[in-house]
Amino acid sequence: MTRWGIVSTIKAPLPAILNFAAWHLELGAHRLYLYLDDDVPDTLATLQAHPKIRALHTDAAYWEKRNGRPVKHQVRQGKNAQHANNRKPETDWLAHIDVDEFLLPATSIADQLAALPDTTLCARVRPVEALAPGTGTALGETAFKAFHLDQQARNTAATDCFGDWAQHLSGGMLSHVAGKLFFRTGLKPLQIKIHNIIHQDVQNPGMVELSGTELGHFHADSWEHFIAAYRFRLTKGSYRAELKPQVRQGAALNLHDLFQTIEATEGEAGLRRFFAEVCTADTALCAKLDQHGLLRRHQMDLDSLRDKHFPNAS
Repeated sequence: MTRWGIVSTIKAPLPAILNFAAWHLELGAHRLYLYLDDDVPDTLATLQAHPKIRALHTDAAYWEKRNGRPVKHQVRQGKNAQHANNRKPETDWLAHIDVDEFLLPATSIADQLAALPDTTLCARVRPVEALAPGTGTALGETAFKAFHLDQQARNTAATDCFGDWAQHLSGGMLSHVAGKLFFRTGLKPLQIKIHNIIHQDVQNPGMVELSGTELGHFHADSWEHFIAAYRFRLTKGSYRAELKPQVRQGAALNLHDLFQTIEATEGEAGLRRFFAEVCTADTALCAKLDQHGLLRRHQMDLDSLRDKHFPNAS
């Protein structure tokens, strides 16, 4: 049977980590390689107690063996993923994803990966973004917005669903549209980036789209989550100034300039308006997304899954 797993560099509260772990264990992950970016002994002990989890704290001794701790968390993520790949293989495939990303397969992930030809060394999983609960969602349901791969169809749908914001947001997505990769383990030398791999100087060799699985990204699934992460993202994360605009045409602003403009003219009220129009599952937005085939609905019940897989981690 094809075995798959996940590698992730994590800095998050224990309940969020356990939700992430439980969801993927329930899907059939054979191993989770979790690299803790914080010194959290209790979290580490809880994770290490699970037989399918390989967790470690990336402490000073760990980074001393790797020429020092990189300042940028994106670089730490890549190095940790390479460390997991260099271990004795316990899986056939690894997905390099973040703690706020949840694989959403239509069928067994193991079966999807097993069906890929031997020449396929990596498979891309495209994101769908979680919307904050609104008038368009039922109790316990999470709605996600997707996007079309075809650029013209993407632009048309985004303009219809998100109005003037669409000129700055690729497909109406606040975060990445590149998605993340599954890659075959044991490839060496292998350089692992956030959205790509490089093997023997070839980027993403033999890549295919893993169309039977989407990546549910909880990037801004509530106003509280969005605003709590906002300042960090502006300076060090996905909204930082040096990143290019998502939309590569017209007068598109990058997210840093877009948010700074909103804040300068309308303050926090403007950010709240943006969030309500772009990130909240109200009835009108859900209807428009559905018309374009871009609405996804999932019942995830993470609390129950967490209790099932970690009954002693209360």
